[in-house]
Amino acid sequence: MRNITKTILASLLFSSLLASANAEETLRIGYQKSSTLLTLIKQRGDLDKALADRGIKVTWHEFTSGLPLLEALNLNNVDLSADVADTVPVFAQAAGADLTYYARETPSPEAQAILVSANSSIKSLQDLKGKKIAVTKAAGSHYLLIAALQKAGLKFSDVTPAWLTPADGRAALEHGSVDAWVTCEPFVTSSKVEQHTRVLVSGKGLASYQRYYLVSTPYAQKHPEVLGIVYKTLDQEAQWLKAHPTDAAKILSPLWGNLPLATVEQANQQRSYQIEPVNKSDLAEQQKIADAFYQAKLLPKAIDAQDVGTWQPQTK
Repeated sequence: MRNITKTILASLLFSSLLASANAEETLRIGYQKSSTLLTLIKQRGDLDKALADRGIKVTWHEFTSGLPLLEALNLNNVDLSADVADTVPVFAQAAGADLTYYARETPSPEAQAILVSANSSIKSLQDLKGKKIAVTKAAGSHYLLIAALQKAGLKFSDVTPAWLTPADGRAALEHGSVDAWVTCEPFVTSSKVEQHTRVLVSGKGLASYQRYYLVSTPYAQKHPEVLGIVYKTLDQEAQWLKAHPTDAAKILSPLWGNLPLATVEQANQQRSYQIEPVNKSDLAEQQKIADAFYQAKLLPKAIDAQDVGTWQPQTK
């Protein structure tokens, strides 16, 4: 009987160790449709191949937007995130998430814009007063609207926000149920081409629009070598996209609602896609974003944007 018990205990211990080993050998990546580089990496299989050589399997998990993606990261439902707009990490940080920045895309201010109909009477930012504006809550477009209103000497209470996803915001502007729409690429270009909307103002001079890549801090501390491979793959994919814009558009078009290839290419020209490591000195605008959202009573508490983890690739 004692031998049987020992055998059972040994079997359970082995199963536990095997399950733990299998868990460690899987990298769970969260991404969105706007996650251009990691979408290309997923479709082309570059990262799966690179990590398979090390016995690591990649699983891909799609999210509708950045906030639930970082929430999943904080709850350990995924290990690593694709890019999210610069506004999203400050909300996660205010919620107490233990996250580490491992890469960023350098500023692409003209990849965001406030759009109005071609025949709209709105000609300046001041004309937004009293208007209904479609915007995605907590997204980069939300901060652009705050910054634009501030530049015009207006308060957020001077407009009526319609909290809509990009797809719903587009429909709302097209049907005239809102007066303006704040959004990002590829929606900016596709709306200009297909709906003949007009750019009231882009993010230039208002919001840099950097996109950040994050990882759970425990994973970053335990698997720096995996992050190194992810970072290198991102950098290579960014260079491939810029060198092969049409090939990239052919992959992305069906994933972006079958947008015309020319529209996808034009939209991608507005994004830098330049991958760099994150230094705490780079987070000055993150602090401005956090302060703006706190003052607007959208963050539950003030935060120090530099009170985060940052991962650095090893240089040879």
